[in-house]
Amino acid sequence: MASTAGQVIRCKAAVAWEAGKPLVMEEVEVAPPQAMEVRIKILFTSLCHTDVFFWEAKGQTPLFPRIFGHEASGVVESVGEGVTELEPGDHVLPVFTGECKECQHCKSEESNMCGLLRINTDRGVMLNDNESRFSINGKPIYHFVGTSTFSEYTVVHVGCVAKINPAAPMDKVCVLSCGISTGLGATLNVAKPKKGQSVAIFGLGTVGLAAAEGARMAGASRIIGVDRNPNRFVEAKKFGVNEFVNPKDHNKPVQEVIAEMTDGGVDRSLECTGNIDAMISAFECVHDGWGIAVLVGVPSKDDVFKTHPMNLLNERTLKGTFFGNYKPRTDLPSVVEKYMNKELDVEKFITHEVPFSEINKAFDYMLQGTSLRCIIRMGA
Repeated sequence: MASTAGQVIRCKAAVAWEAGKPLVMEEVEVAPPQAMEVRIKILFTSLCHTDVFFWEAKGQTPLFPRIFGHEASGVVESVGEGVTELEPGDHVLPVFTGECKECQHCKSEESNMCGLLRINTDRGVMLNDNESRFSINGKPIYHFVGTSTFSEYTVVHVGCVAKINPAAPMDKVCVLSCGISTGLGATLNVAKPKKGQSVAIFGLGTVGLAAAEGARMAGASRIIGVDRNPNRFVEAKKFGVNEFVNPKDHNKPVQEVIAEMTDGGVDRSLECTGNIDAMISAFECVHDGWGIAVLVGVPSKDDVFKTHPMNLLNERTLKGTFFGNYKPRTDLPSVVEKYMNKELDVEKFITHEVPFSEINKAFDYMLQGTSLRCIIRMGA
């Protein structure tokens, strides 16, 4: 164990005191890990749209003060009672969702939606005792999705920690614990396009580009990007997208446009925006008989998916996915290996880099729409 094991650690953290307000660099106390918990020294983190969405607190019950962040890489500092799979010094990725390995979902080969550790954006405390491990002068600071990586040290349930190859560059693989793996897995694990097939990607943000990357890796012949922002088309070419459709350029539903382009529809489609109309279009643009559509984006709570039943009876398949169907502890190390083996190009997702002291710049880049992933260097 490290010399700090069992002790409170004082370190820097970027604290959100109010919704939508710049994060404030504070000295926080990070308590030791309790049973089945791990304390991690964060080396690199990055900003995801999920952080921004809950930081803005639009349409939500705000939970502040809070430490955001859930895409990161780090090193295990110490472990709590009962932790046997990890030890100090291990290189790890903390993950916003978990794998307890005991529930029916974890034991199933078909599901990655752990019954114990599934993502919970409303819980700001640890499962063990419903208390926070962060505080400032005795006042608790809430956790975010069980990770809170905008802190030099954090405490995470062991089921939300993936041990990875120690040779992997931490400043690159830190981006693999959310959006990129979600899009990649949606294609490779759920849509499963065959070599030479056609794939339509709705939404060319980070998740959509990762889905396109998966289609490229699978050998798709036509990768059609669908987005209302034409500025995204040039960037998308780097990820294998070779045809583009802007719905605003047509006076008919985009599913009809794609069907005409592809002699009846694409073989696979992936919806990566969360827009309900895009979801319906993604389903209705796949070919009858064998087409598969996969919903990746998260819709608004009041949205209703409507399509004619004949679209299903004509043997189109509609699927959904969570985190690309990857089990965090079991499967995420293999995604890191895809990068190490040069199958997956992570660098092209990284558009910016800032020191931890300038973390608010990462929010600016995201809100301006100029960033896919911004690496945040801890300790700087």
